[in-house]
This record gives sequence, C-alpha cells and structure tokens, in this order.
Amino acid sequence: MSSKARTLCTSFVKLHQATRRFSESSDKGWFRSLFVHKVDARKDAHSNLLSKKETSNLYKIQFHNVKPECLEAYNSLEAEVQNRLHQDQDYPCEVVGSWNTWYGEQDQAVHLWRYRGGYPALTQCLQKLNNNKEYLEFRKERAKMLISRRNQLLLEFSFWNEPLPRPGPNIYEMRTYYLKPGTMIEWGNHWARAIKYRQENNEAVGGFFSQIGDMYVVHHLWAYENLQVREETRNSAWQKEGWDANVYYTVPLIRTMESRIMIPTKNSPLQ
Repeated sequence: MSSKARTLCTSFVKLHQATRRFSESSDKGWFRSLFVHKVDARKDAHSNLLSKKETSNLYKIQFHNVKPECLEAYNSLEAEVQNRLHQDQDYPCEVVGSWNTWYGEQDQAVHLWRYRGGYPALTQCLQKLNNNKEYLEFRKERAKMLISRRNQLLLEFSFWNEPLPRPGPNIYEMRTYYLKPGTMIEWGNHWARAIKYRQENNEAVGGFFSQIGDMYVVHHLWAYENLQVREETRNSAWQKEGWDANVYYTVPLIRTMESRIMIPTKNSPLQ
C-alpha cells in the first residue's frame, strides 16, 4: 500500500471513530433527556393536580375595554360599587386588584376577584347581585361606557403566592401564556421549581390557570417599583443556575403570549 493510501486509510478510521463517539454521546444525551424534567404520568384533572388543596378559592378576571372618553368616569363608578360589595358581608366575594392597562391594549380595565368557597360562593354572589336593584342600575350605566368585555374563571397554582394586599407605588405586569392543549401539568411541573428564582425581590404576586373561558391559559402577575426595576429583576434571574433550563423547557409549550403593564386604580388592594 502506498504512503498516500495509508494516510487516507488512517484519516478515514479516525473520522469513523470520532463520528461513532459523537453518535454514542448524542444518543445518551437524547436518551437522558427523556427522563430529565419528565412529568409524572397521573390520571386526574390538571385542576386537581395543580391547584391549592388547603383553600377552595375561585378567581374571576375581567377585561373591560372602555371608551377612551369614559375611562375616568368608569373608574369612579367601578370603585364605588367595589367598595359597597366589600363592606357588605353577605357577598362572598372580594376584589383582589383593579388596574388600567398602561402598555398593551389601551383604555382597558382589568379586575381580579376572589370567591372564597369556590363555585358555590360564585353562584351565591351572582344570585344576590341579580336581585340587587342598585347593582343592576350600575350595570346599565357601565354598559354605556364599554366597547367590549370578557372574563375567565381561574384557579391559583399551588406553588405560587396567594395574592395579598400590598402598599405602593408599584406597576404590575400580567404575563399571559396560551399553552398547547395537554401541556398544563408539564408547565406546572417546571414552574413549581422555577418560581424560587423569582421571589427574592417580592415581585411574585400570583399565578393562575383558566377553568372557564379561553382554555389552557396561564396568567402570571408580578409587581415592580418601576420599569427599570422590572428590567433589572428579570435580568438577574438569568444569573441564577437553573433559570435558563426552565425557559428552555417551557417555551415549546407556548402557542402565543402577551404582556400587559398595568397601573393600579386608587381603590385597588394591590397598590
């Protein structure tokens, strides 16, 4: 065999060995990836697996698109009714927070309500309101100010903070994720570990997933002193080992997402 042929033969052998090593390494990495971050297979509704067992809280979120010229009057009217409901112990509901969208859909009001007692409390509250003449008049007056409205019923993730009143001033970010059907448990599995990276600055307010309305929707609610603090807090998460893995494994679960920056109204418990 000539010297040139021997050189070609040696190069081919080395290339084959390197390719085999890479293939074996890749196979092992791929095989391990099946078990790293693997979600436990369970036969139960994700509402039972992901929500808090110690409470039976049900949440309602409202999105009201207001006529631009009516926003100030709308806020005043809404605040008056919310205060009355809070003072009346016969109504098993309470407003958690009220905001106007600053960045996102303009001239929009967002309200988050809590029903302690779940669906029975919701039903009881609706029955009482439908028999309340003052409230029915309020709805007629409010309807004149609105372009559109929609709502969702939500449960809170077991591993998130329960949203409690806080002093201000703060801005709030609501990050909404529209997930691929069938991925809610996997999402919860990853975020149950990841939430620890986002609690040091007390920015985590609450995390919810939809039950009625648009399905497979997640809302994460955060509080920041201002937009600069928001940027610094979010950037600091990337310096913590493990946060990048959470992003890597959850991004493929998302169909679309949106972010709202919101300013609390004067009567909002979350300031």
